[in-house]
Amino acid sequence: MTDRQFILQPAVRERVPLLVGLSGPSGSGKTYSALELATGMQEAVGKDKPIIFIDTENRRSLHYADKFDFQHMDLGAPFGSLDYLAALEYAASQDPAVIIVDSMSHEHEGPGGLIDSHGRILAERVARAKKNGDKRSEWQIEAAMQMLAWSKPKSSRRALLNGLVRLNQNVIMCFRSGEKSKPVKGKNGKQEVVAQGFTPIAGPEFVYEMTLSALLYPGAKGVPTWESDKPGEHGATKLPGQFYNLFQQGGALNRSHGQTLAEWARGGAEPKQKAGSIDIDALRAEGEQAAELGMTFLSAFWKRQTPAVQKLLEGIKDDTWKPMAIKADAKIDEEENEGVEL
Repeated sequence: MTDRQFILQPAVRERVPLLVGLSGPSGSGKTYSALELATGMQEAVGKDKPIIFIDTENRRSLHYADKFDFQHMDLGAPFGSLDYLAALEYAASQDPAVIIVDSMSHEHEGPGGLIDSHGRILAERVARAKKNGDKRSEWQIEAAMQMLAWSKPKSSRRALLNGLVRLNQNVIMCFRSGEKSKPVKGKNGKQEVVAQGFTPIAGPEFVYEMTLSALLYPGAKGVPTWESDKPGEHGATKLPGQFYNLFQQGGALNRSHGQTLAEWARGGAEPKQKAGSIDIDALRAEGEQAAELGMTFLSAFWKRQTPAVQKLLEGIKDDTWKPMAIKADAKIDEEENEGVEL
């Protein structure tokens, strides 16, 4: 039997952070729309709080510096998940009204991103196996090591997603999208190519975490599409019922939309936390998860905690998490050194 205790209390809609996704190809109006929404959010949250723009697009957001008031952060390669997490956590430490990330797609396909990291790790493993005398062909070795090479990049992405939802900040994320098609088995049993539409260049996990997600077509000039019968576009849109009427009038995304969204997010009450305003149980669970991924992830988790939290958790970090992380790293090293037989 568990010794957990459960409490029933009246439900109150608390303040929640907004996570807004905007996806579309170049020229659809993502950046301008993000700044419009953010300016409206700032009006609701407080003009003393800045809009922070994390720019991975070679400083393109500065094209709008004469039209919008925001703080700029240039994020260049590598575009690893943990690089994004570090940038988001630094931005959150400035107590902003909202953080804009343009573009999140580099985390998926940019230099140092998920796909690039997988390819590099796979190539290293294949080279190590050949050096150790593996007699299989290169494609056979690649096939054997494909899944193992995804382990570290996907662990990093999980750390990013976990950190994102714990930021407790309003965030607008822009995703590039491209037209895609996919071979599927038709009713006659034969393969046929089905258009997926404009699909976000990102892991589907990101759209899942968004409070709402809008799709912008080429030349849309910020006018969102919320419904589509194309599979890829359907997965890129998310409009919860509480926002349905807000976007029924059509038109481009604007400051009024942002202000209304932020006012809804403020709710009627502050989130309730455990004693001392620190949810120790949640932090222990997050720390243990980080330790299971290795020292890199444990260190990243530890660095983003306040001195007060570090003091509370120092014992469990030294006695439990560090040994777990060292064991996790040793297992990874063992798998990499084996190389030949997987």
